[in-house]
Amino acid sequence: MTVATTLFRFEGSYAREVPGLSVPWTAAVAPAPELLVLNEELAAELGADPAALRDPAGVALLAGQAPDGVPTVAQAYAGHQFGMYSPRLGDGRALLLGEVIDTGGRRRDLHLKGSGRTPFARGGDGKAAVGPMLREYLMGEAMGGLGIPTTRALAVVATGEQVFREMPLPGAVLARVAASHLRVGTFQYAAASGDRDLLRGLADYAIARHYPEAADASNRYLDLCRRVAEAQASLVARWMLVGFIHGVMNTDNTTISGETIDYGPCAFMDAYDPGTVFSSIDERGRYAYGNQPQILQWNLARLAETLLPLIDENGEAAVEAATDVLSGFAESYERHWAQGMAAKLGLAAPDPELTADILKLMRLQKVDFTLFFRALSAGTARALFAEPEPFDAWSARREGLLSADRAAMDGVNPVYIPRNHLVEEALEQATGGDMEPFHRLVDVVSRPFGERAGLEDYARPAPVGSAPHVTYCGT
Repeated sequence: MTVATTLFRFEGSYAREVPGLSVPWTAAVAPAPELLVLNEELAAELGADPAALRDPAGVALLAGQAPDGVPTVAQAYAGHQFGMYSPRLGDGRALLLGEVIDTGGRRRDLHLKGSGRTPFARGGDGKAAVGPMLREYLMGEAMGGLGIPTTRALAVVATGEQVFREMPLPGAVLARVAASHLRVGTFQYAAASGDRDLLRGLADYAIARHYPEAADASNRYLDLCRRVAEAQASLVARWMLVGFIHGVMNTDNTTISGETIDYGPCAFMDAYDPGTVFSSIDERGRYAYGNQPQILQWNLARLAETLLPLIDENGEAAVEAATDVLSGFAESYERHWAQGMAAKLGLAAPDPELTADILKLMRLQKVDFTLFFRALSAGTARALFAEPEPFDAWSARREGLLSADRAAMDGVNPVYIPRNHLVEEALEQATGGDMEPFHRLVDVVSRPFGERAGLEDYARPAPVGSAPHVTYCGT
């Protein structure tokens, strides 16, 4: 038995069952791997011994040095990036180490980022820096703590070499766990190949892995499309309810499973404004906070296009059926959003007018999104408004519609989110070698609903007068 199989019992169903959508490849050697952070809870969930992962052999595996007998592959996919189609993207600096059956019986991918150039690399060095890899770890734990479906990082390993961006930075490899790495872009790649059997094999694999109930549907491929749309409607509604902005909602970053993936230029909104954009590369605001539901529907339309030949041999009938599914996305999203907002506001039932009115008032008076809902349950929200009289009128309307007590509202309204200025401070210190602020922040945001003494600074937005926050696509 190899070292790797004593840590994980790897399987390779994707490469085996859908040949043509990945290529065998090996990671670049990390000259001096050093474990920066290990997610022991997730390791145990995967059935691994955290202590063994901290040993040299475990750290080497997490850095990509899989022993003989453990095939690693780079996955192929295409995608629309900021609306522009790229026919060949793929894992340019990433590798699928293998699949693990976790302690709950679920099949999950163990995947690397920053492990070196692959055949899908497009001019980059295939490496990653410590800061962006730690950001993905942090954001995954924050989203998991908020109850939002997400990929999660198992570990970040410093490689012992420098990567060159605007300046030399310490290199790192991220080990990430996902329900799978099947994306809308994976289907786009398969469809563009013109190989109907490849496309059907991918769809059947996705059904078996994520939506086995669809196998019994009268039209399994239409049902797959419908189930992905429902999963994504629920996901983006949850994003919106906590003020999360993904920042780069390309089709290659839209999963079939309904998990959040690729925490690059992501951030959480401070003052409520649907036009909020943090990403340095989103110059036109395509992926602004308020645009996320419509962008998700657009991405799903690209998925539906790939499935048309499988849905019905009659092209018109296939388009009609797929259009019906896409039309249902908006209704599903609105249902998830309305129900979530009712819970956040403590209402007995959704009230679209009351919700729209308070959001408009928050936008006009630049009220912090996270602070407002928490203060609402505490009875202190009035103090957040520079001109409180309109809030008083709204609050009087709300009184007769209440059903939830403070504890119920606090159970859905976080007190702690990854405040942008705190994230940047922690990552800067970690890049310089001080990991303590990072570990502290991870602990805070992974338990976001219970207020804890001594953590007041973690609940506050950036100081007034701070420069606008900008994020970069470093992952």
